[in-house]
Amino acid sequence: MSRRSRRYAVPGSERGMQAFKAEVMKQEGYRVDPNRPDDVKYEVAKELGVPLRTDGENGELTTEEAGQIGGRIGGSMVREMVRMAQEQLSGRKQKP
Repeated sequence: MSRRSRRYAVPGSERGMQAFKAEVMKQEGYRVDPNRPDDVKYEVAKELGVPLRTDGENGELTTEEAGQIGGRIGGSMVREMVRMAQEQLSGRKQKP
């Protein structure tokens, strides 16, 4: 089975989103290689006890297990985006 390709709504935003993911996950205490920010999913999976394989053969994962990994990463990103939007709307800087 081939890997699903992501398509961002804004063309050319992939690099910025990957950098944002790396920064957010660093703030969450994960070690992130800035050249490979997607690899943080393996550290998250290990922490959660989800058997995510690096060879891409993860067909045996349940949707719940996959959701736990993606939810931890995506949830952290969404929380940071909300915090940033609130800061921008209030017109003042806040500490993360």
